[in-house]
Amino acid sequence: MKEHQSLWRESVKLPSFSKLSKDEETEVCIVGGGITGLTAAYLLGRQGHQVILLEADTLMSGTTGYTTAKITAQHGLIYDELIENMGLEKAKLYYEANNNAMEFIKVLAEQLDIDCELEKHDAILYAVADEYAEKVKKEHAAYQKIGIDCELVTSIPLPIPIKAALVMKDQYQFHPLQFFKKLIEKMENVQIFENTTATDVEENQSEKVAVVTRDGFKVHADKVISASHFPFYDANGFYFARMYPERSYIVAVEETNDYPGGMYYSADTPTRSLRPVTHNGKNLILISGDSHKTGQDEDTARHYEALKEFGKNALKTDKVVYEWSAQDLITLDKVPYVGCIKKGHDSVFVATGYRKWGMTNGAAAALLLADLVLNKQNPYEELYTPSRFYSDPSLRKFISINLDVAKHLIGGKLKSADQEKELSLDEASILRINGKKVGCYKDKEGTVHMVDTTCTHLGCEVAWNNGEKTWDCPCHGSRFSFDGDVLEGPADEPLKKYQ
Repeated sequence: MKEHQSLWRESVKLPSFSKLSKDEETEVCIVGGGITGLTAAYLLGRQGHQVILLEADTLMSGTTGYTTAKITAQHGLIYDELIENMGLEKAKLYYEANNNAMEFIKVLAEQLDIDCELEKHDAILYAVADEYAEKVKKEHAAYQKIGIDCELVTSIPLPIPIKAALVMKDQYQFHPLQFFKKLIEKMENVQIFENTTATDVEENQSEKVAVVTRDGFKVHADKVISASHFPFYDANGFYFARMYPERSYIVAVEETNDYPGGMYYSADTPTRSLRPVTHNGKNLILISGDSHKTGQDEDTARHYEALKEFGKNALKTDKVVYEWSAQDLITLDKVPYVGCIKKGHDSVFVATGYRKWGMTNGAAAALLLADLVLNKQNPYEELYTPSRFYSDPSLRKFISINLDVAKHLIGGKLKSADQEKELSLDEASILRINGKKVGCYKDKEGTVHMVDTTCTHLGCEVAWNNGEKTWDCPCHGSRFSFDGDVLEGPADEPLKKYQ
């Protein structure tokens, strides 16, 4: 069984690119080598624009490389909530944008003859408990108001007893890395630099803006797109206060009984998501869910065990081939932020907050961003604009998120730490050494790695993630390797290391 490695990344070798080693100039600089960044680069390059794409790690090393890769406009329980909080027209636009994104991926795969395991499946949202069955029925009513092709049923072809299920017809799934490998090959007018971390944007009175990298090099551009999952540049837009991060978990298990087809997602909590995939000649099922706020669970390994237990009980399979996790950002109103990073900053654009549905939301964001850069009208600009604010529930969610941050900021500082402790192999603990909190991890070879536990973003205290062997921030979701290197933002500086 392969831990912390997605089958997508294990099965496809993407081309590699050099690190930025000097100042460059271009028309559009895109930061982030996931679905949004790569798709926007492809679209703009094909329109004749010169594009430079910067990736802090390697392409598809973020959430896009660790997705379940469902291409669907069924995003859990969302449409009834959108109608209630944003109105019917906005809910229709959200569905249209994601449905159009699904069609865009499908058509592009056909046009470029991409062998990416693109398969049509129905998407099924099911409820086991009576409470959630009522929510599914309300979601069905919302579908009907919007005009979504659907069916409300009382049984599904899986050995799971349910009370209600909502079927969205003719959705898709695919192999994301196979798709983007071909897309990269077909790009025109695009330069890609890997292992290049963008840390800031310099805006001045000249026509160009500059993306500044950690190594001090700059990319001067007319337009900048931040597609780096969490925005690497905030422009006082306070994105860290308007979103919260969640980690969710995935196990790939061998199919023992014939899988009936379909992509399933439970309305109940904790969620359970299912989809089939064929890999190395074996029929597998991806089971995912069990999400929680990043850095706010002391035993993350138990989430893998919960998914394995579900596979055993519901699907009669216990042969686990892969397990991995992913991080997603959720906005105040659950709709992504896509557009000008802040009012008056029409040279810098952002895309973030896909709420676990990045395949369609990410493609929809790329289509919108390409139009904005090309000064084209787009019907979804107002829906996604980052400057929007709905007083209810956005205000309540804003207060809730930031009270939670304050609780963990203060609680982390007050939490006591041992003066000494004998660590076993592959164990971590936070100790107080010379008056400072130090995160100590003894690896499987017996080497101890020591880091300052203060997050370099806004000073919260990180917590140990025993499932991924990382230090995670419970306030804004920054993640660091066991020896302090940045894995995910908003932090862009590593944890201080001790000998």
